Amino acid sequence: MTQKLKEFREFRERMNQAILDEENLEIRRFFALDDRTYRDGALPTRTKELLGLVASLVLRCDDCVSYHLVRCREEGVSRAELFETFSVGLVVGGSIVIPHLRRAVALLEDLEAESGDEG
Repeated sequence: MTQKLKEFREFRERMNQAILDEENLEIRRFFALDDRTYRDGALPTRTKELLGLVASLVLRCDDCVSYHLVRCREEGVSRAELFETFSVGLVVGGSIVIPHLRRAVALLEDLEAESGDEG
């Protein structure tokens, strides 16, 4: 695992726990809603993660892009499927998405290196 990916995962886990430890009902409910939304339903989790990735690109949230990209890989999404998803985000979001797309591809390369899947 690359250092950057390790730091992202550890920071996210640590901060989520710190947030949830405050026992704020509204925050806990939102986190629970987020968790339930991405579970299998009429749409499989895999599809929902791809949708989350597009939305994150369009909204230009690098943390969200990273999270959904990691989840997409965990759900078995291929490189070709990811690049088609990136193209949707780029068309919807326009050229301002390009810097976020660059960082997404850099992370994808890290994830591929980690799993031994070089494309």
